[in-house]
Amino acid sequence: MESLVRGGTRWKRFAVVMVPSVAATAAIGVALAQGALAASFSVSGQSFKVSADKLDGKGFSQYGTIAQGKDLNGKAEANPVAVSAFQSADITKLCQSVVTPDVPFFGSVSLVLRAGGNGTPVHADNLYIDVADLTADAEFGNMDIGVAAGSTDKAAGGKGPAVQTPGKGGPAINPNGFAQQADTAVLTGVKQTAWATTAGTFKLSGLSMKLSKDAQECY
Repeated sequence: MESLVRGGTRWKRFAVVMVPSVAATAAIGVALAQGALAASFSVSGQSFKVSADKLDGKGFSQYGTIAQGKDLNGKAEANPVAVSAFQSADITKLCQSVVTPDVPFFGSVSLVLRAGGNGTPVHADNLYIDVADLTADAEFGNMDIGVAAGSTDKAAGGKGPAVQTPGKGGPAINPNGFAQQADTAVLTGVKQTAWATTAGTFKLSGLSMKLSKDAQECY
């Protein structure tokens, strides 16, 4: 499932597939760990799980949109999502996992990516996560709740301008939809189901990426 096109930005894509070559996977992993690539994590027609001990973000926005893509049979489909966007974020003990069932000759195949567990957090700039479900303990600094970009209405005592996306390249916002923003956002004990994760820069310290022939998930 791919999310909406990120503005006019031409993202270099990290396309996660279930049967990559070992050499290609290793090369991409090294480049990501060194911060050399913009990155996206998505699998056509499937959501995936993401967990983290802590996400410390700046320039936070959250708003609703539609993730457009194709299912495993190539048929177009759309899913409503809440986009969590950060101008920058440091993530401790990040885990992303996807399980693909009914792979010929294998059955279920899992891909699990872990990083930021070696004392150096994962760092991301212009991070967008298309979230279907989220649980966490959250603390927001200088928060503003209201309607989305294009409106001057300030709901719930909002003290700032209408919510905007952090920087260039964000997915489209419903101008009449509910949204919120904050200068800072700290989430602990993060567990979420997502359709896509995209970042302008994604530096994965201590990267580990594994394929296995059974169902393994982050939580």
